[in-house]
Amino acid sequence: MKLGQSKRIKNLEEEVEAELEVARTKIPENPLDFFKKWLRFRPTKYQIQLTKLFMNNQFVAARWNRQSGKSHVVAALLLYYALSHPGIGIGVVGPSWRQTKLVIRRINSFLRKLPKGFYQKPQRTIVRLSNGSIIEAFPNNPYAIRGPTLSVVYADEFGFIPNDEEMYDAIMFTLATTGGKFICSSTPWSTDSLFYKIFTHEDYKDFKRSHITWRDSVEPKGPLKKKWLKKIRRQLRGDPWRWTREMEAEWAEDETVWLSQALIASCIDHALEPFDFEDPARGEFFMGVDLGKHRDHSVVSVVMRDKPLLKLVHVKRFPLKTSYASVIGYVKTLCDRWGSIQKVTVDQSGVGDYIVEDMRNAGIHNVEGVTFTLPTKEKLATNLKQRMVDGIFKIYYVPVRRISDVDLMAELNVERFELRKTGGITFSHPDGTHDDVFWSIALALHSARAEPSGRLARAY
Repeated sequence: MKLGQSKRIKNLEEEVEAELEVARTKIPENPLDFFKKWLRFRPTKYQIQLTKLFMNNQFVAARWNRQSGKSHVVAALLLYYALSHPGIGIGVVGPSWRQTKLVIRRINSFLRKLPKGFYQKPQRTIVRLSNGSIIEAFPNNPYAIRGPTLSVVYADEFGFIPNDEEMYDAIMFTLATTGGKFICSSTPWSTDSLFYKIFTHEDYKDFKRSHITWRDSVEPKGPLKKKWLKKIRRQLRGDPWRWTREMEAEWAEDETVWLSQALIASCIDHALEPFDFEDPARGEFFMGVDLGKHRDHSVVSVVMRDKPLLKLVHVKRFPLKTSYASVIGYVKTLCDRWGSIQKVTVDQSGVGDYIVEDMRNAGIHNVEGVTFTLPTKEKLATNLKQRMVDGIFKIYYVPVRRISDVDLMAELNVERFELRKTGGITFSHPDGTHDDVFWSIALALHSARAEPSGRLARAY
């Protein structure tokens, strides 16, 4: 017998055995048994409650604090529902396709724990099960979700979806043909959102709601580590509003913030993906560099001109105590690798003119220095805000997975302002927080030399 023929026979035998395994194996009737026996994880008390809400109701909304395990249990729920309902379609949407693909990745991690024959080869955007059911990640496009026949739609980080009303209408239109389920989850952000209305307006009384705080999810009751919680509490001691949003899962915003939550959310481009350092990026780029060392971070931000828009495509925050030479080396390598960075604007406050000279000596010739004064900061911050108000500046959405990650939306929301008697503006940030990302982005937009339109009054 030839080797190729022998291999085909072996593969056929394995397929037959897998099919027999599926036929012999009965999926647990109780999803909690499925979690424990098949996926080998024990759900918390509040994860059990959410499971029951989902199984017994059509509309469910989960408002949970960070690190509470909502993505984990929802992924397990979607997989169970697909396995126990042959031939159905399940859709996953979110603020960006990157976000929805993370849900698929989590489900794929569960697949390896299933008996053989229950699923096909894992893919990045779709899960195909042997019973004909499909779980698919959709881009943030209402038209994309209208086409397929879906029995369940999950909206991840629903509070951060900028086109949430339009997306919700499309989801309801899709589910109307199947009488299917809708589940959404998020930490709170802006009160100008559908997620906020679901928890506060009578029009959405059909929703069963779940609200979990750090008190419910801290170990041993949940997955939230006490060490992590202590670090977050220390970092946010000067920003109680952010603590309230992220750990109490309540809506809150300081009235003195320069960039409101609603304004920041309106600037999310669901199709925009950040560029990595290694990417061979092509385009017209502008860079801002905010230097720090011991108390503040050094941050490099890059925007790309895509007329008429300016799009944030790269943010790099360096660890504290990183030398200026290392930052300059990063900037030089990025300029060489991307090849079309038109201008680099660097904060030379506290370090003097020599930093610009060092950058030029390193071969970064299109660099200019800016010294932060009250008038300069006002000009930079005003330009940033005006670009957002005009809808010209777009940002990407990337979920925060680790405490060291840059929480872009929170970093833009950190800056506070106060009007002085002279008519000028003083900027500051709460104790324990950092505004280095904010100013590096402002410097990058300054590099692009987009002059304000003069309608800033609308943004206050």
